Amino acid sequence: MGTVTIGVSIAVPEPHGSLLQERRAGFGDAAAHGIPTHVTLLPPTEVDAELLPAIEAHLLEVAAAGRPFPMRLSGTGTFRPLSPVVFVQVVEGAEACTWLQKQVRDASGPVARELQFPYHPHVTVAHGIDEESMDRAFEELADYGAEWPCTGFALYEQGPDGVWRKLRDFDFGGPVVPSQAGAVERGSIPAN
Repeated sequence: MGTVTIGVSIAVPEPHGSLLQERRAGFGDAAAHGIPTHVTLLPPTEVDAELLPAIEAHLLEVAAAGRPFPMRLSGTGTFRPLSPVVFVQVVEGAEACTWLQKQVRDASGPVARELQFPYHPHVTVAHGIDEESMDRAFEELADYGAEWPCTGFALYEQGPDGVWRKLRDFDFGGPVVPSQAGAVERGSIPAN
């Protein structure tokens, strides 16, 4: 079956996702239209294609243990000079993202891996472009903000054309078992 390159991320919902993708393209980032706007939980990882069912089962378990949380983006940051990236900062939801990415990369799971850099949740808006354009991205999005309730994450595969395509969504929380009083646990998703 060969290998595939996968990633796991939290999608930035509309209208924010398209707006940031268009801005990224406008700064001259040629990869912008092949990468849905997201917060990474598992960076691009090459795996044996035959492992996909086990990876999906693992991600279902991770999602079942998760609960919706507020996500808020505000302002810009950069990894320069260490890495040629400008990003919009995750100012609320970062702890939950950190917990999730640890669960996804759990040493006992099918996608256990070390990271090249310490995990820092963010939304990339410029990567590997000229310094002047990086500066422009940093300045022009400095006042940008968005917020939404994060209710899950998704598994993506990078095609031979370099475009990332969603394979499957994973919603937080499994069926909720009501307490004996019949109350639904605060913050959990009721079963439909």
